[in-house]
Amino acid sequence: MGAELVQEQERKAALKALKRLVAKPSYNEAPAPGAPFGSKIRVALDELMKICDELGYQTYEDPDGYYGYAETGTGDETFGIIGHVDTVPAGDLSTWEHDPYCGETFGDVVYGRGVQDDKGPVIAALFAVKALENRGLQFNKKIRFIFGTDEETLWRGIAKYNQKEAPIDLGFSPDAEFPVTYAEKGLQQSYLVGPGSEQLVVDTGSAFNAVPDRAEYAGLKQSEVKVALEKHGFKYHEEDGKLVVEGRAIHTMLAPQGVNAVLRLAIALDDVFKGFGPLDFIGQCFKEDATGTNLLGDVKDEASGHLTFNISSLKITPKETRMQIDLRIPVAIDRDALLEKLSQNVAKYDLKYEHFDYVAPLYVPKDTELVKTLMAVYQDQTGDTKSQPQVSGGATFARTMHNCVAFGAMLPTTPDFMHQANEQWPLKDMFKAMDIFAEAVKRLCVD
Repeated sequence: MGAELVQEQERKAALKALKRLVAKPSYNEAPAPGAPFGSKIRVALDELMKICDELGYQTYEDPDGYYGYAETGTGDETFGIIGHVDTVPAGDLSTWEHDPYCGETFGDVVYGRGVQDDKGPVIAALFAVKALENRGLQFNKKIRFIFGTDEETLWRGIAKYNQKEAPIDLGFSPDAEFPVTYAEKGLQQSYLVGPGSEQLVVDTGSAFNAVPDRAEYAGLKQSEVKVALEKHGFKYHEEDGKLVVEGRAIHTMLAPQGVNAVLRLAIALDDVFKGFGPLDFIGQCFKEDATGTNLLGDVKDEASGHLTFNISSLKITPKETRMQIDLRIPVAIDRDALLEKLSQNVAKYDLKYEHFDYVAPLYVPKDTELVKTLMAVYQDQTGDTKSQPQVSGGATFARTMHNCVAFGAMLPTTPDFMHQANEQWPLKDMFKAMDIFAEAVKRLCVD
């Protein structure tokens, strides 16, 4: 049914629009007037609003540059489709086969920063809905496309939207994978802070949401640290007078599948610098446990599985020790009780808990009409009856809205190029996503 709804004219138009949007780099920079996250993001938002205007949607762009939206249809209820216009930077351009800001099609794939996350899915959803209008269908709900502007950082744009605009009644965010993500764990980012050391200086690690694959030590006791690393069987090499412990990077939501180089270095350092509380915490308590079980017990629920716990950095100066921690908390777990237990247990190692950021979990039960309908559409459109509704440790804008889930746009078979060089989306997968979106909106918003 979806293949009949979306025709060649919408596919071609979607690709042209995606090229226009990809051509506007939109990574976070210093604020500018009317551009709280930098002028590049505002220019990309402006371009997306032009595309929506050309499609005949009613549009509104926040004059301060925090968000925009476009809508069509009428009704007492509002169906939201929530995406974002910002991207991560392209990084080292020499690692790209094609210009990351070209949005060109080469062979049977479209290349460019944002084609998977999240410019491509936003465009696919826009033109899928337009296809329904082009086929003469009438909506029984107002359909509103909501565009955030700093999803890759602190979600301030969508927070401003929720402060100023009326809530939706139901919807989805095309910023993940098919079939349906009905539960997203709570996201808690914090610091553990303790005493410093005159004998030990360390500053190593990665971002909150990444398992670090590299940890460096350049202190006076390198020979002893090497012995400790070898005793534990931890891989390392020497580089420019430093020891570099090797790990395997992965997103925090999959932390148990990675190898945390910071933890491995800390375990070795604890063997050498005995009796220092913050290192004892890692070396004798936490160890390499990416579920937090050694510290907090077995934290899990039936809806969303186990806690993940990532320590992504270690900084020791004469003044203090500071670690970044990232917890993905199961949806049914009492966060306050968990953090109280965490604070009490780390205090035994001269560490104090400091809050940084929290994003509440998403949970829309699998037996709701929204989830059941989206699952049925996915199965009918793909023939995939094995995939089941999913739980994620990641975070999408779906969790910022009422009765909203993550739905696509990547198929289970789509190669993952999000946040990577040579970001690309196979055209057949993009067009299949359009078919799925069109059929989903038809079933949920057409009589």
